[in-house]
Amino acid sequence: MTRLWLISGAVLGFIGVAAGSFGAHGLKTLLESNGQSANWETAVRYCLFHAVALLIVGVMTVLPQAVGVRGLLSGAGWGFLVGTAIFSGVLAALALTGVKILGAIVPIGGVLLLVGWACLAAAGYWLASAE
Repeated sequence: MTRLWLISGAVLGFIGVAAGSFGAHGLKTLLESNGQSANWETAVRYCLFHAVALLIVGVMTVLPQAVGVRGLLSGAGWGFLVGTAIFSGVLAALALTGVKILGAIVPIGGVLLLVGWACLAAAGYWLASAE
């Protein structure tokens, strides 16, 4: 799973930087005319934050003392990866299309992100307890 989290984090980081740049330059007029600049920026910000979180999960999985918490780290990784895809992806689609019903899907991604953070917190707790 280490490879999955490290590659996913790097890919999300790439996507976040590219989307941020594209939004600031190529899509600026469209996003401003639709009143969707804030949604685009939020999608990019969450993508970048969770790219870093996935890299942290990937690094933690190789720690020898993390053997007992690999399930929690896997839960964190999946929560971050799928949560980001849904949260940032759907929010970006909303920003581009203006289709308001997409806003109802975004919280599903948010809940998965929260699950990811809860799993990472639990892993950190149990990892620190083992010392």
